[in-house]
Amino acid sequence: MDERQNSQNNKLIPAVLVLEGGATRGVFTSGVLDFLMEKDFYTTDVIGVSAGACNAIDYVSRQIGRTKKCMIHKEKEYDFYLGLRKMVKEKSMMDMDLIFDRYPKELIPFDFDTYFQSEMKCDQVVTNCETGKAEYLDERKEKERLLKICRASSSMPLAAPIVRIDGVPYLDGGLADSVPIERALKKGRKKIIVILTRNEGYRKKKPSLGETRIYRAAYKKYPNLVRTILRRPYVYNKQMEQIEQLERKGEIFVLRPKIKTIGRMEKNYDRLTSFYEHGYVQMKEEYERLLEYLNK
Repeated sequence: MDERQNSQNNKLIPAVLVLEGGATRGVFTSGVLDFLMEKDFYTTDVIGVSAGACNAIDYVSRQIGRTKKCMIHKEKEYDFYLGLRKMVKEKSMMDMDLIFDRYPKELIPFDFDTYFQSEMKCDQVVTNCETGKAEYLDERKEKERLLKICRASSSMPLAAPIVRIDGVPYLDGGLADSVPIERALKKGRKKIIVILTRNEGYRKKKPSLGETRIYRAAYKKYPNLVRTILRRPYVYNKQMEQIEQLERKGEIFVLRPKIKTIGRMEKNYDRLTSFYEHGYVQMKEEYERLLEYLNK
């Protein structure tokens, strides 16, 4: 490890950074992290779920603006939404090969060297389709495996195909652990920073009868996964209650959008840019409060 990398690792702040997913709502988190990276603010631990996993690895690789560029663009070659014909053929709403192969290797290069050398602990949350339980994976040697883990964490049910890693089928980490506050608490760090992509007070609704039937038909080979999907609103809402309680006690630092959130499949360039900028400004305005929390 060179002197520059040693210097970077010595500056790590002893705290756990938890990043919620939400597909394109993750641009809010991108804005937050870009401001923090500009301040050379890096924590010892980061846990990313779904779009939060994409943000997490770009944070560990210290690439300011990379996630923003991946998610907000006008260039046709960067467009990851599939047309109806391709969507039926690929069984995916998004071009996952573009996002997790051509982006990192060609179009928007990912800094594998910095990531692999970093001493930051990075958990990417995935849901095991066979057990229905969350797993927390990372990879510091093999490029392809790292990208597969991030791809699995970001593979929304019905919208993307199952991803196999070492022969095990995985989907979106948010199904089993949307906001891994318990995982953060178990790491033993005294300070926890949570970046949410939903407004204060948001709660998930139970899936409708029609949605339930679709999930059961689509994943009939994975009954534990179906149970996890159907229980997700209950688990998520309990997590929100826990986070809000810890926040009131001053035991964790929470940042969330204050404006109306965008949809998880938002395509409009201006709305995406505005939501990204909101995250950046929110963190800028709350930065002193964050430092006060860390120094308590």
